[in-house]
Amino acid sequence: MRTDYDRIELAIQYLDERSREQPSLAEVAAYVGLSESHFQRLFTRWAGISPKRFLQFQTVAHARALLAESRSLLDATYEAGLSSAGRLHDLFVTIDAVTPGEFKRAGDGLTIEWGTHDTPFGECVIGVTSRGICGLYFATDGDGVDGARVRLAESWEGARFAENARATRPLAARIFGAVDAGPAPLAVLVKGTNLQLKVWEALLRIPLGELATYEQVAAAAGAPRAVRAVGNAVGQNPVSYLIPCHRVIRKTGAFGNYGGGIARKRAMLAWEFARREGESGGPALASRPEQLRFAMAR
Repeated sequence: MRTDYDRIELAIQYLDERSREQPSLAEVAAYVGLSESHFQRLFTRWAGISPKRFLQFQTVAHARALLAESRSLLDATYEAGLSSAGRLHDLFVTIDAVTPGEFKRAGDGLTIEWGTHDTPFGECVIGVTSRGICGLYFATDGDGVDGARVRLAESWEGARFAENARATRPLAARIFGAVDAGPAPLAVLVKGTNLQLKVWEALLRIPLGELATYEQVAAAAGAPRAVRAVGNAVGQNPVSYLIPCHRVIRKTGAFGNYGGGIARKRAMLAWEFARREGESGGPALASRPEQLRFAMAR
């Protein structure tokens, strides 16, 4: 049985494949197995927005406008430094890095409890230690939940793993907004090079509903000339969504790649744009009607 997110992802993939043909909303609805009215209700239920608004969030024009709008906010945020906890909506995130010795041991002696959970963006696997969340990987069409589990295990080769969804369920609820996040920071345990750690810290400074370019992240990480290496570090983020690598796009306005799949990245961003818009009480950005069609950002 298809979930709401399954249909959202199908719609995004269909629009991407048929962007030159400019399919109507009725055609997209039919493709995902819904009537046009049920298609409307799907988006309202999933993100609180109409399909038309969702399509606006998918355009290059919207991404470019949001990059321009976000620039001054991000500059001020990065100038304030990276010492404070990152904020994800009402959720504060702190990064704890393993020591050089622990890095070499690749998790040897560490116990990681893990569980599989439904989210607004499909199933994910979360791993947690006594020091914090150490992995969040989404199931993809290519390898499913098993693949997500393998990626978690490969990132901590020496660790002992124990399935315990009861331990990770409260974390999933906090991360994806099923419960009030509360004031306590959410700790993340990662292992990486100095550059990777600086990049992941910089990602935490990108507010919900905002975008940053790879160049901006590189500058914030103190490596303005190493944009390609910074891009690799963004792609190697071991804690998807919580460390928001999905908020980084190309300076052209193209969405770029994402480890969990480009359709999932688009869905995440649209979902966050909708939440930001709801909190502000109005449209995040105005667009001309012709921009509401399917000029999908790639």
